[in-house]
Amino acid sequence: MRPFRNRFIRSRRSFLKTTFASGAALALPAYAQTPALIPAERTRPQVTSGIQIGDVSGDRALVWSRADRPARLIVERAFREDFSDAVQVRGPLALEQTDYTARLDLAGLPADREVFVRVSFEDLSSGRVRSEPVSGRFRTPPASKRDVTFAWSGDTAGQGWGINREWGGMRCYETVRRDRPDFFVHCGDTIYADGPIAAEQKMPDGQMWKNLVTEDKAKPAETLAEFRGNYKYNLLDRNLLAFNAEVPMLTQWDDHEVTNNWWPGEPLTRAEHQRKKYIEKNALLLAARASRAFHEYMPMRETQAEAGRVYRKISYGPLLDVFMLDMRSYRGPNAEGNDESYGPAAYFLGPQQVAWLKRELLASRATWKVISADMPLGLVVVYDGDRKWGVEAVAQGDGPPRGRELEIADVLAFIKHAGIRNTLWITADVHYTAAHYYDPNKAQFQDFEPFWEFVSGPIHAGTFGPNALDNTFGPQLVYIKAPTKEQGQNLPPSDGLQFFGHVAVDGATEVLTVTLKDWDNRALWSTMLEPKMR
Repeated sequence: MRPFRNRFIRSRRSFLKTTFASGAALALPAYAQTPALIPAERTRPQVTSGIQIGDVSGDRALVWSRADRPARLIVERAFREDFSDAVQVRGPLALEQTDYTARLDLAGLPADREVFVRVSFEDLSSGRVRSEPVSGRFRTPPASKRDVTFAWSGDTAGQGWGINREWGGMRCYETVRRDRPDFFVHCGDTIYADGPIAAEQKMPDGQMWKNLVTEDKAKPAETLAEFRGNYKYNLLDRNLLAFNAEVPMLTQWDDHEVTNNWWPGEPLTRAEHQRKKYIEKNALLLAARASRAFHEYMPMRETQAEAGRVYRKISYGPLLDVFMLDMRSYRGPNAEGNDESYGPAAYFLGPQQVAWLKRELLASRATWKVISADMPLGLVVVYDGDRKWGVEAVAQGDGPPRGRELEIADVLAFIKHAGIRNTLWITADVHYTAAHYYDPNKAQFQDFEPFWEFVSGPIHAGTFGPNALDNTFGPQLVYIKAPTKEQGQNLPPSDGLQFFGHVAVDGATEVLTVTLKDWDNRALWSTMLEPKMR
């Protein structure tokens, strides 16, 4: 380990001692107020949901927080832990229109520096009264080659397994925090808008899982307020609050931010929708409300190119570019997937996103190009579980490319013929962990270079699987940990099958190591990938 890394870890430990109480509880630090007058707590704004840091890339980082009333976001940025060199930046207003959330894009940050931030909210009536500040920290990307680490997972508060404080809350987030990655990639299903949280849920062993409950989680979300309430619910967890304060997040969405297995234009008439008693039958309207809540509550940068766009590239120094995909917003209908030619019915990423991905991969000068997908490429996922019909993901069954596989085949062939090296795919979605090696020599479609896909999740949801592999692109199952037949499906977090992946890039050798881990930080499986030069 490099000397600067040792200093960084010691500094982080010192920060934790002063910022967080021992155990899982989050202690929000109290600092002297700038105004001379310190009002009663009920008259000053409150920070309701901690601090989040996201999309750390180049010289920029997004800082997010939420107030309990109309107020102005104030961000202090420092390079010393005691904030003696702090620079104050006045941020935007937090108003009803955004559910009192606000974000500030900090720019002009130096490379490879530890940055301390704290947020507070300034009352609009006087301009002098502020909330208690809440602190966070992150490290900016390097300009030269150094060790870089990140983690990924997906699926938060799904299948009725919510915040059980008796068990310790969302414990896997605390495990990832202690692992101290440079950042975390959330591969989707950041909430389960269609999954109510009841006060109790029976576990396979007959015991009861006891949830923290809120009104907004009592039914599937349909209104904007209910979608917002799903994000506020997750932010009641102490582990997630502590995690957000010091692990920058790169986030994408999948289906459960709206409703299970949705596609644009879908009529909400499936038996599943009827059981959930949806009043709103328009999936696009639900998606519009869901998208607004997602962008209000996730620490991600907005793009001027397209309002509400999720796909983007995050550069983290010369060794690593992360390509965040959106496999939900531009897809065609979930059907049988037998189309033999590419057209709207076979869209998955959609032509515009495919063109963007090709262009950005070709332009990337990073050693490693990590493609973060919200769904796996080679696992069969059924769309309509009641009828056991339709294609939800890419794979439509063994054989040559058809339907959505045509789009992926085009991307993979482009990567090969453009001479783009050192790509790998990470994903979640299927609620177990696995390593897949895609081998053209064992594939029906062979015009691509071999590559790896790593699956990890859930981070806090029910555990399922395994899914069948489709031979179109020749995936070989190298490692898997999923429930056994004896264990059954939808296992609670307390059964221990909660997973995340860890990636480490060595600054000297540029070797990339992927390790699949469980909620207790046990290394289940690992592989080292040597970089290929152009």
